[in-house]
Amino acid sequence: MILSRYNLKKISIPAVELPGEQIFDLPERILQFGTGVLLRGLPDYFIDKANRNGIFNGRIVVVKSTDTGSVTDFDKQDSLYTVYSKGIENGKEVNEQVICSAISRVLSATNDWDAILKVARNPHLQVVISNTTEVGIKLVKEDVSKHPPVSYPGKLLAILYERYKAFDGSEDSGLIIIPTELIVDNGKKLESIVLELAHLNKLEPAFMDWLESSNSFCNSLVDRIVPGKPDKALSDELETANGYIDNLSIMAETYSLWAIEGDDKIASVLTFSEADKGVVITPDIELFRELKLRLLNGSHTLSCAVAYLSGFKTVKEAMDDEHFTKFITQLMFNEIKPAIPYQIDDAVATDFAGKVLDRFRNPNIRHEWLSISMQYSTKIKMRVIPLLLNHYKQTNSVPLGMALGFAAFIRFMRVKGGTQGQYTGTANNTIYKVTDSQAEYFSKIWENADINTVVQNVLKNKELWDADLSILPGFKDAVIEQLNRINAKGQLELSTI
Repeated sequence: MILSRYNLKKISIPAVELPGEQIFDLPERILQFGTGVLLRGLPDYFIDKANRNGIFNGRIVVVKSTDTGSVTDFDKQDSLYTVYSKGIENGKEVNEQVICSAISRVLSATNDWDAILKVARNPHLQVVISNTTEVGIKLVKEDVSKHPPVSYPGKLLAILYERYKAFDGSEDSGLIIIPTELIVDNGKKLESIVLELAHLNKLEPAFMDWLESSNSFCNSLVDRIVPGKPDKALSDELETANGYIDNLSIMAETYSLWAIEGDDKIASVLTFSEADKGVVITPDIELFRELKLRLLNGSHTLSCAVAYLSGFKTVKEAMDDEHFTKFITQLMFNEIKPAIPYQIDDAVATDFAGKVLDRFRNPNIRHEWLSISMQYSTKIKMRVIPLLLNHYKQTNSVPLGMALGFAAFIRFMRVKGGTQGQYTGTANNTIYKVTDSQAEYFSKIWENADINTVVQNVLKNKELWDADLSILPGFKDAVIEQLNRINAKGQLELSTI
């Protein structure tokens, strides 16, 4: 049988936590942009936990913004799905299976825009959450009266304007808006784009005042490894053991953090924070952001192509290799940690780095390097370049681990265009798909060019990095040396490093 509200009564497995029937009657208090596994495995997981404990008492309307895929599975399963959390906490193995009931329904921005605008008029609505990837929060000069607007900020502005009109601009009708995209000051950036877009659309001054005074845009940071649906073998095993089919199930590590920048007034609305210590509402989230962005995301990004070109498909496979473990450990402790561009107590950073390595070793999480490589060049810019530049502010010594990571990245981005704008690369006699907004640039830069020229052109590209990396003492030569080594062997052999 397939997982659904009706079939919940047929599930009697003690290991599976089921939602109570009363949860389905809770009002819709959150509008969420994005159906991705990170949102479903972290914010939605926290909200579901709060609802189970009678704390927040509100469900989520989810907007599917892209045209890829469909909402069929959500409709069939009444938006229910299982979160399988596995990991180690305080030396003990944790294994949790929860049927998440936080989502009430999923709407398509393309097909259900009228229904989405109706949600904007819901008096119970208090919060907007988003994860539209790191390239989703950008200004698109557009008419927000379109049906629907193209960009996420455009859609959000249209919803806020609809709400303003529905409640005559009352102060208490404003919303708390929490982007989770991994960019610096994501809340502030989204707010500035929405305000600029409102000016471009010549919306009335009274609305502009309401937009700024009655709505709160909160910077936030999410941290949980959520690889997605279990592989087929594990899915079959779980379905047999639990007695139901779940096409929306996701795996997640046990570690979880959602840091939200806000005051007591924000906390009084976001009461789901009371249900789990992983939700932190604080006036300054910069410490959390820098630790996560540099030591977890930065190390992931710098080692992604290194691992993939070495023949590893998953993080766990790479961590089982002594040479890779040595590489990433030295990278984190010797190069990334000292270069974090924020004042952090060394003991705090050391402790966090150790926990990150433990999380990477989690045998229950299948986190694929190709998934980590999505929008690779953007991740390099956001996560790595500040580390590299800060390293050179402190010393002129060449960060060899970063140089190898950069060389492997450039080799990974040796791509060719195909049908429908897709780009692919080849490594270890395997063709892989590259999803990156700069894929066309890299395909052209590699055409009929020698390695020295490729490295020189990539490093000096200020449009890519907002800096000329070719002038950093010794860095270009180190990248060229490593790239030549990779290119000569056709793959990366970590044992020779």
